[in-house]
Amino acid sequence: MHLIFDVLHLYYLPQYLPVYHQLIKQNAGHATFVFYHGIHDEIIQSIIEQEQLNHLWVENEEQALAFYQSQAADWIFFANSFSYLDDVHQMSKSVQLGHGIGPKSCYYTCSGTATTVRFVEGEYRTQRLKSMYPDATFVNVGYCKLDPIINNALIDFDLEEHQLDPTKKTILYAPTFYPSSIECFPKDWPKAFEQYNIIIKPHYFSLSKEKYKSQQALLLHWQQYDNVYLADVHDYSLIPFMATADLLISDASSALFEFAALNKPVIWCDFLKLRWSYRGIFSYRFKKRMDQDYGEYADIAVHAKTYTELVTLVDEQISSPKQLEKTRLSFAEKLAGKLDGKASERIVNYLVDSVKK
Repeated sequence: MHLIFDVLHLYYLPQYLPVYHQLIKQNAGHATFVFYHGIHDEIIQSIIEQEQLNHLWVENEEQALAFYQSQAADWIFFANSFSYLDDVHQMSKSVQLGHGIGPKSCYYTCSGTATTVRFVEGEYRTQRLKSMYPDATFVNVGYCKLDPIINNALIDFDLEEHQLDPTKKTILYAPTFYPSSIECFPKDWPKAFEQYNIIIKPHYFSLSKEKYKSQQALLLHWQQYDNVYLADVHDYSLIPFMATADLLISDASSALFEFAALNKPVIWCDFLKLRWSYRGIFSYRFKKRMDQDYGEYADIAVHAKTYTELVTLVDEQISSPKQLEKTRLSFAEKLAGKLDGKASERIVNYLVDSVKK
């Protein structure tokens, strides 16, 4: 069986790699990763070498399509829409494997052409998608991105190696790019948390896109503090940081739900920097951007309405990490599906069985 993974963005890899590793483990076939040239080619090349990936570089979707047509692989994975899906289906079947489980409404949108199958995290989301798109195929497999942590298949982030103190508790701050809390934090906030290690893992876009240069300036400033490690683009996966951290601070990010699914405490920042086009009479645009279950999902974390409130909540949650355990566990399956470390295995088995038919 030949699989191809379409890696339009580097941050798709943490979702793809567990499936690839399971494919190799089961000796079920081989895979090719298609990467798109951009500003981080050297970083991607180092990951390719580290993971020993069979790969191809392309400039755009047209070049990717030409390769897909030449290969006629059994399955091609996409994490988002692809403009030429109808052409792909002339010679291959397609998979949609989303890269997050956050509260944004775009999770439930489909492009004009549906993929052959979309793998989904949990029965709730599977049934909801089926009701919205009755002619498409959705399969509940769980959230494969978390398989490495559940299976203890990775080495945690080494605090000492990165000049942090292994005797301290560790905070992971993982904001999204928009709407984000980054601009709402004081310039000296790491100083208020000197008793903790702080790992800052921004979204890939915050680090790489020109339009977020104000965020980049703040991130680089915070990096200067002794108790801070700022993840750069090399650190493309949140997984090692989630495995290491004791507490997560985030905003409207998938990281909130991934961390909570691991039954660790989360603080949700309600203070966000919104563009003028999302404020006041335009606030409906922000609500439209969020899923209808946004309010219900909010119960999975304690909420900081202001930065001042956040300071107090961090100490509370670190000292009482089981405070919201019951709620986290009740939401875990709804958000991430069955957390048994076998989501990747279910995906590979489905693909193998479909090829045999």
